Amino acid sequence: MSKRRKKKKVSKFKVFILIFVLTVIVGSGVFTGVKVSENGGGLKGVVATVLGENTSKDENIEQINILVLGISEDLKSKLTDTIMICSYNPKTQRASILSVPRDTYIGKNPKSVKANDKINALYSRSGIEKTITTIEVITGINIQYYAIVNTQALINIVDIIDGVEFDVPIKMDYDDPTQGLQIHLEKGLQKINGEKAEQLLRFRHNNNGTTYSQEYGDNDYGRMKTQREFIKETIKQTLQFKNITKTKKIISAVFSNVETNLDEETIKKYIPYAFEFSTDNIKMEQLPGESVKLNEVWVYDYSKSKSKSVVEEINNYLSGNEIEEE
Repeated sequence: MSKRRKKKKVSKFKVFILIFVLTVIVGSGVFTGVKVSENGGGLKGVVATVLGENTSKDENIEQINILVLGISEDLKSKLTDTIMICSYNPKTQRASILSVPRDTYIGKNPKSVKANDKINALYSRSGIEKTITTIEVITGINIQYYAIVNTQALINIVDIIDGVEFDVPIKMDYDDPTQGLQIHLEKGLQKINGEKAEQLLRFRHNNNGTTYSQEYGDNDYGRMKTQREFIKETIKQTLQFKNITKTKKIISAVFSNVETNLDEETIKKYIPYAFEFSTDNIKMEQLPGESVKLNEVWVYDYSKSKSKSVVEEINNYLSGNEIEEE
C-alpha cells in the first residue's frame, strides 16, 4: 500500500494543544515579531510561528486534493451519499469542490446493471483504495488524501457555533417512517441548527413528489448543490473570531467522526495558509452527465468529455491561469 493511502491516526489531543496555544498567544499578543515577519507577517505569520513552521521553506507547497465521503447510515447501509473532491492551492488561495453524483454508473455491462453498479456502493463493497482509484480514473484528479465523514460531525459543529444562517432554497416537506426521517423546513433565510442541518442535507424531494427547480438542479443535483452551499457557509461562519473559544469542541466534533489519512505534520503545514483563505474563492462544480435508465435501474451517466473540460477549468482556476471571458 502506498504511503499516501495509509491511514494515520491524528492525535486529537496534540491538534487541540496546537490550536489552544495559538489562541492564547494570539489573544495575549505574546509572539516574536521578527520570526512572524520571516514567516510572511500577518495572521499567517503568527500561526506559522506558533506551530513551529517555517513558511520560507514551504515555497513549493503543493495543491492538496482530498476525497470527502459522507457516509449515510440510513438503514445501516453505509452508502457514500455525499462524494466530493475538495482541492486547495495555498499559493493562489483558491479552492474547489467537485461533487460526484452518488448514482454515477461505474459498471461494465449496461445490459445487466444492478444497484451495486452505482458509485455510492463502492466504498462499502470494495473499500477506500478502490474508491479512490475509481474516482481518479473518472475525474483525472490525483487524490492524495481522503476523509470519511459521519454526517454527525457537521451536525455537531453547527450546534457548537450556535447555528448557521442559511437561505433555504425551497420549502421542504418529507417523511420516511422506515428511516425515522422527518424533514420540515420553510423556504428563506433562517438559522439552521444541527437537527435542521441534517434535514437540509438529506432532502431530495417532497412527499408530493415536487423538488428543486430545474434551473437550480432537481432531486440529487439540487441536493448536491445545497450541500456545497451549506458547507461553504458553515466554513465561513465557523472561522469567525467569535468562535475561537470553541476550538476544543470543534476539533473534538471533527475527529470523533472522521477517518482520514491526513497526518499531523501535513495539517500543520497548511494551517497557516488556511487562516488567510476566503470562502469567496471556492469554485463549486458537479461532474457533468445525465440520468438514464439502464436495465430498469436509474443511474447517472457521466460525460467523459465534459468532465474532462470541467476538471481543466477547475485546475486552471486553482492555479490562477483561467482564461477570462470577453
